[in-house]
Amino acid sequence: MDPKVTEGGLNVTLTIRLLMHGKEVGSIIGKKGETVKKMREESGARINISEGNCPERIVTITGPTDAIFKAFAMIAFKFEEDIDNSMSNSTATSKPPVTLRLVVPASQCGSLIGKGGSKIKEIRESTGAQVQVAGDMLPNSTERAVTISGMPDAIIQCVKQICVVMLESPPKGATIPYRPKPASAPVIFAGGQVAANLSLLLQHQPLPAYTIQGQYAIPHPDQLTKLHQLAMQHTPFTPLGQTTPGFPGLDANPPASTHELTIPNDLIGCIIGRQGSKINEIRQMSGAQIKIANAAEGSTERQITITGSPANISLAQYLINARLTSEVSGMGSL
Repeated sequence: MDPKVTEGGLNVTLTIRLLMHGKEVGSIIGKKGETVKKMREESGARINISEGNCPERIVTITGPTDAIFKAFAMIAFKFEEDIDNSMSNSTATSKPPVTLRLVVPASQCGSLIGKGGSKIKEIRESTGAQVQVAGDMLPNSTERAVTISGMPDAIIQCVKQICVVMLESPPKGATIPYRPKPASAPVIFAGGQVAANLSLLLQHQPLPAYTIQGQYAIPHPDQLTKLHQLAMQHTPFTPLGQTTPGFPGLDANPPASTHELTIPNDLIGCIIGRQGSKINEIRQMSGAQIKIANAAEGSTERQITITGSPANISLAQYLINARLTSEVSGMGSL
């Protein structure tokens, strides 16, 4: 969730991510996209569905709070309709609840649970919905699943209360978003040198090293965790002769190298963050040195210089790309 509060907190824009199975996504999209088109028009919210041949998909809902709640209501009632239709062809007598899964930064889950579980208990009792916060983070991310079950009205009230908690307790540090794993991942190379770096570092791992999201190259999630581990080590590779296989042909301490990027001026702010908070997080998480050049007169782009080991550079580029992708994700498609 990425809340932005303006005008003294009266006008609140939220981004909420939902994790859905393919069948649920099909229900939301409808024939020729008619259902999701209607939801967008009637709620006023932006509803984007992640692409890819994945058993799970991410549905991102963005807009003012009233639009968000309308969109949630439409989704919840659509799922209830699906349950009613499936019941008509079934011998089951008890009706299962509607279930939605939110994807929430792990750093916000403590506030949602509350001291000794007090907050989540209060939400359950006041809304009548069941709420469960997953104990483990979703694979290769810093996010957890929050499962909400109940009648549509209870779910809507529950989502409202969760949104209030999220707004009062923004995420801490950088969030690595959960990206569902493709059922059969195609090999896609992108990003020039950084893709080559990642392939070299992980030569014993099956590629793809990269998938393309929008116009930016994003490392495949399986490789991200390995890359993060490499970047955080003073010796990025396991020395040869140890029980863990090393990376033949590569120095135990690879020399520092430099990579340069150009970023449009209008997107540089999302990389730097308020008072440099985001760029400092990227430096800390990647272990790379990162310098942003001053804007040249008449230029529409800024140059970023990244220095460090190949693992440091690759992780820094991933984190920069992730910031850019979240900035432009509002332009996503079905």
